[in-house]
Amino acid sequence: MNIGIFTDTYFPQVSGVATSIKTLKDQLENNGHQVYIFTTTDPHVSKNTYEKNIFRFSSIPFVSFTDRRIAVRGMFQAYQIAKKLNLDIIHTQTEFSMGMIGKFVSKFLRIPCLHTYHTMYEDYLHYVANGKLLKPVHVKEATLAFCHNMSGVIAPSKRVLDTLVRYGIKSPIRIIPTGVNINKFDVNPEKSLKSELGYKEDVQILLSVSRLAYEKNISGLIDIMPKIINEKPKTQLMIVGDGPAKKDLEQQVQKMNLSNNVKFIGEISNDRISSYYHLADLFVSCSSSESQGLTYIEAMASGVKVVVTSGPYTDDLLDNKALGMTFSSEDEFVSDILGYLDNKVQFKSNDANNIRAKKLHEISAQNFADRVIAFYKNAQIEYNNQIRNSTRIND
Repeated sequence: MNIGIFTDTYFPQVSGVATSIKTLKDQLENNGHQVYIFTTTDPHVSKNTYEKNIFRFSSIPFVSFTDRRIAVRGMFQAYQIAKKLNLDIIHTQTEFSMGMIGKFVSKFLRIPCLHTYHTMYEDYLHYVANGKLLKPVHVKEATLAFCHNMSGVIAPSKRVLDTLVRYGIKSPIRIIPTGVNINKFDVNPEKSLKSELGYKEDVQILLSVSRLAYEKNISGLIDIMPKIINEKPKTQLMIVGDGPAKKDLEQQVQKMNLSNNVKFIGEISNDRISSYYHLADLFVSCSSSESQGLTYIEAMASGVKVVVTSGPYTDDLLDNKALGMTFSSEDEFVSDILGYLDNKVQFKSNDANNIRAKKLHEISAQNFADRVIAFYKNAQIEYNNQIRNSTRIND
């Protein structure tokens, strides 16, 4: 199958969406399919750089998200390329520029177009004119318009599904959580990394991997550190990532006199992140804005327990204490963390291994790709039936 993926976000940009797309691309290719990425130019990629099966279109920084890009032209160029590639199906990963181009190309090639709805935009409205310009109703209307006549829509979690149903999306929707390359995270950390980062051997590390944005509520992690340190003085919070909230978070750490217990690592490339997961004793998050929690499953694939905010997605993901727990209050959050750090959370090792093995299959890249391919094939059948029925009516 020849598959065209249209996205505004792709490597070398670091984001959950870029990682999800790369994971899907790699696994589809491993399964024998041809995958072509249609994406934006990137200031970190020279125009003279050859990237196999990747086509970049002129772009500018996106308003309020300057580290993200939006294509400014390329519609007919994309159509000509896609036609030569003899694409069988198009999979859009954005509702903006490249997503619109993907829909245009699918219409004129007369092939199915599926879409993955990655972002819960209602959580990000404050980035545009401090939330005074765009309202939830505008997100609903824009989503309805973009998803109209889609052959299918992928929801990475039940939270996304419920949102799309609430908006009134009529296209077929399937919940297909993003998977991870299990083998990539089943590795030992770089031997000298812990000492390079300035950590002593006897410290216990709480890990956060996230874009440093306000909706991720990393300030909540910093707020509970005094309670954790009071019980476990050598505990360290390691924050991996970068973003608009970094300066405020650093100031919060200084005001709370936590500089000796909180370390900002910065942004880490995707091919090195596994080592940071393996350094951690526990993965933690206060975010309630996740649509798919990719870092959560990366932590689980690395064998790290996870303690995160309770919600439909996380409660389903962490359905056993051998994997992690969810919390609904600050006291519960602190208690759960201390329970794992003190090894008070009890489970039989054999049961834990079996539970983890089952969960690893569920979150694997192979299972992810298998389910996406099944959706592709179903969309092709339905699309061809619609074409035949339309032809009969016209005749």
